[in-house]
Amino acid sequence: MDVEIHDRIRVLIVDDVAETRENLRKLLSFDPDIEVVGAAATGEEGVELAKETQPHVVLMDINLPGIDGITATEHIVREVPTAQIVILSVQGETGYMRRAMAAGARDFLVKPPSGDELMSTIRRVYEIGKAQAARIAPPPSAVMGPGGREPARQGHLVAVFAPKGGVGCTTVAVNLAVTLQDRLGGSRKVAILDGNLQFGDVGVMLNLQPSRSVADLAPQIDDLDADMLTAVLTPHPSGLKALLAPPHPEAAEPLLVDDTGTGGGGGRKMRAILRQMLREFDVVVADTWGWVDEVTLTLLDEAVLILLVITPHIPAIKDVRQFMDLAGRLGYPMDKLALVINHADRPTGIRLDQIERALMPSIAHIPYDERAGAMSANRGIPVVTEGAGRPIAQAFARLAKTVSERLEELESGEEEEVVEEWASAETSRRMLGRIFGS
Repeated sequence: MDVEIHDRIRVLIVDDVAETRENLRKLLSFDPDIEVVGAAATGEEGVELAKETQPHVVLMDINLPGIDGITATEHIVREVPTAQIVILSVQGETGYMRRAMAAGARDFLVKPPSGDELMSTIRRVYEIGKAQAARIAPPPSAVMGPGGREPARQGHLVAVFAPKGGVGCTTVAVNLAVTLQDRLGGSRKVAILDGNLQFGDVGVMLNLQPSRSVADLAPQIDDLDADMLTAVLTPHPSGLKALLAPPHPEAAEPLLVDDTGTGGGGGRKMRAILRQMLREFDVVVADTWGWVDEVTLTLLDEAVLILLVITPHIPAIKDVRQFMDLAGRLGYPMDKLALVINHADRPTGIRLDQIERALMPSIAHIPYDERAGAMSANRGIPVVTEGAGRPIAQAFARLAKTVSERLEELESGEEEEVVEEWASAETSRRMLGRIFGS
């Protein structure tokens, strides 16, 4: 049956301890926007009450007599798909979180949660569930493309990648994204995706402290839509929207594991997220990390342009050279790769023309500005925002101009190429396995 969206958030409590149920009920009674519609002492009772009361949010204890909270969650997700499950447990180990998310839970809280934490979690998962329940099917013309194929994406993905750590990959990604949003104006939408799922710094570099992240999309990855994506995006004052990495490394695990038995791992989930983002944004800039795993490879596969960030140091040059060789074996065309030399004017004994002869001509030279870079990172203010007149900001402006012009060149005749790219994604993944001998 369809769930009616009421003004009050309907909450069901499932816990085998009567005192806990009563404490939760009293705590929630202080919020006039929340209504406790029932309380159950067993998993079986919780499932039946969920079907009867159709709650928006279920607070589910993980240890219950009869069927446990994980099994009860699986039943409720199947019987009342718009109910959002929040698991409560005295155990905070990653294994419990992983099992909860795999069962379809929306969030996981360690007992006893603080009042603020509990209330904010209920409100957040309610908003996600509300968007899911109220979503409207797109018009038939938008569902399928020509010949019954999946529709061509609207936006372009630019992946910023550095096989060598410490060369400023995140700095380039953040400043590029902010500058692109400013350059393209309000009529075009730009987003940034933190592809370093365990230790991403995009949020720090933009001074964003959200309660939402890409990990919130993992439980409903197969039903992902525009409303669910919008609910976890974090806005930046520049107009940019950010899909941030989880606040804790272990929270990324549901995005990294293969829970289908197909061997897709995190690549399948990241591809679903990317394709939804590319339907909603004109440009998506993806920050990455230097390890070519399933997630990173998916970002590189889907990108129309890969910016290879390098500094004038031999180890960085060697690593980019090796990646370029790998890209060739993966079948990436050379015009998909573009070189960005960071700290270009730093005296290292290596000339820029030597780097370009060894690799390829670069599209940008970003000067070294230690003071501006340190202040930007520590304050979370991009250098293009803080000091527009500085040479480093001007260099990022030129980079954004070059990238936007490159993307404009891709506008014509794009649909056929996109369909082919999507169809070949698994091919490159299988090829990577052969290259690495897996």
